[in-house]
Amino acid sequence: MADITAGLVKELRDKSGAGMMDCKKALQENGGDIEASMDWLRTKGLSKAAKKADRVAAEGLVAVALRSDGAGMTGAVIELNAETDFVARNEMFQNAARKVAQTALDVEGNVDALGSAKTADGETVSDMITNLIATIGENMVVRRAARFQVPAGAVASYVHNAIVAGELGRIGVLVAVEGQGDQGKLQELGRKIAMHVAATQPLSLSTEDLDPAAVERERAIFAEQAAASGKPPQVVEKMVEGRLRKFYEEVVLLKQAFVMNPDQTVEQLVAETAKTLGSPVAVKGFVRLALGEGVDKTDGPDFASEVAAMTKG
Repeated sequence: MADITAGLVKELRDKSGAGMMDCKKALQENGGDIEASMDWLRTKGLSKAAKKADRVAAEGLVAVALRSDGAGMTGAVIELNAETDFVARNEMFQNAARKVAQTALDVEGNVDALGSAKTADGETVSDMITNLIATIGENMVVRRAARFQVPAGAVASYVHNAIVAGELGRIGVLVAVEGQGDQGKLQELGRKIAMHVAATQPLSLSTEDLDPAAVERERAIFAEQAAASGKPPQVVEKMVEGRLRKFYEEVVLLKQAFVMNPDQTVEQLVAETAKTLGSPVAVKGFVRLALGEGVDKTDGPDFASEVAAMTKG
């Protein structure tokens, strides 16, 4: 029997787009011959995936997963894209999204790191997706992933437009809350804030987290508008600062009016919870993934795939 090296498996995988284990099996069945192995994969329908990688995948699902770690918690959210909304209702696809989210709980880093991680079934996320492409017949890609971990406190989630309650949908939000005391109350706070984030789409957690370039751009616009009023420079400056404060209230999570009670800000809601628990509470981060956000779509059947290009880069 020919020696099936890792390099040979990689070569076949790069050519065929099939999963690593399928490539290894093909090479074993064909004495290490690349071309014969390609034909073997084609007859099994496993080399189709490579042909689909240039088609836009902008539908699919956002999935969340949470895990209790004693006094703390870990949470993950991922976006698994496919070409059509129909596939999002496929049970195989839904199960794959769950597995990717569960795997993401233990992965630090980017989507590439997640692709190399193994699911609970022992296969890599990348191989699982490649095999699913061959089975279902659409291009698919894990486009984005995020993870929060708090040593003490809670990570809460909210899924909007849910296909499967609490797990899978079109918008997924995670909120990380650090604090001592009743983890259930902290998670309840986090979930309320997550629902708020889904509705308001804040740009940052705090004023300090805002992109300085974005702030300066807004300041320049406000300054030009205020100057047009003909008011004295000192008045113009006060007008600009007032408009900047209003801008912060619109885009900074902690400064926003809480959607469930507009009479208080999110920051005040957090302070109120801390007072109830009798110990400090802090929102450490949030993330909001909306399905297909930022993906260019066209009307034709053969798309130039922005998502595929991102995964290859």
